[in-house]
Amino acid sequence: MRPQPRGGRKTRGFSLGLLALCLAAARSLQSQGVLLYIPQSTINATVQENILLSVQYSCHGVPTIEWRYTSNWAMQKIVEWKPGTQANISESHKGRVSTFDNGSIQLSSVGVRDSGYYVITVTEHLGSSQFGTIALHVSEIHYEDLHFVAVFLALLAAVAAVLISLMWVCNRCAYKFQRKRRHKLKESTTEEIELQNVEC
Repeated sequence: MRPQPRGGRKTRGFSLGLLALCLAAARSLQSQGVLLYIPQSTINATVQENILLSVQYSCHGVPTIEWRYTSNWAMQKIVEWKPGTQANISESHKGRVSTFDNGSIQLSSVGVRDSGYYVITVTEHLGSSQFGTIALHVSEIHYEDLHFVAVFLALLAAVAAVLISLMWVCNRCAYKFQRKRRHKLKESTTEEIELQNVEC
């Protein structure tokens, strides 16, 4: 049996070391996975508002982003896309959803039926994924507030009408007072002229 040359062992050792390093690097990249940040996990809105479901993520490569809606009645997929490509929006939300490359979506003209939980899942090409949830509560406009505003405006209108009436009455009184005063002045001037004529 012949002993193997020393250079072959070094090459094989170098190859195994390089392979181990590559595996360690891949494992470390995979362990970092997806990081997902949701700045506002609960949103309160009124009907007909446009709502931004804001998120931010970081991962390796271009991920797949998916939003789902869930409530007491149903769970359905809203949209799925990869940043830089066209989004696949479900029929129920077509024309009402806008997507952004950072993973956020905007819902237009929300209604009470849109209340529920919105779940985002970000999956990177290596297979790791991360999900987060935003709770949306949509309420109708409070008509009690509008009633209060209407009553307040009616009260202001009534006060304005009373003030205008008082100004009109004061103006009429001032006009009558000036007329009487002019009339008296005219009479006294006429009397003085008559007295002067009599004296002459």
